[in-house]
Amino acid sequence: MESVFYKIYIFILAIMLGFELINKVPSLLHTPLMSATNAIHGIVLVGAIFVALHVDNNLLKIISFLAVFVGTLNVVGGYAVTHRMLQKFKKQQNSTENIQKGED
Repeated sequence: MESVFYKIYIFILAIMLGFELINKVPSLLHTPLMSATNAIHGIVLVGAIFVALHVDNNLLKIISFLAVFVGTLNVVGGYAVTHRMLQKFKKQQNSTENIQKGED
């Protein structure tokens, strides 16, 4: 029973620490950090696929398939958001160059 409370305590501390760290990241660093996180999650997804292939129980096969599916959605969504953020930075760069050249 004591170990359950210890694990819940660690989980709550991890949530609080993660929230504080994310809030302290400047907006210019958000996109590169998200790209790195997507790469790490892609590696985790490969591990999840490997585990899903070696499961014998039918219930665990369903759960592992759902985990791989949701993980894939997370990776694809992360890359889409990162791509969108990078497009915003490119538009700002082009407009800044045009202003410096005297173009509208």
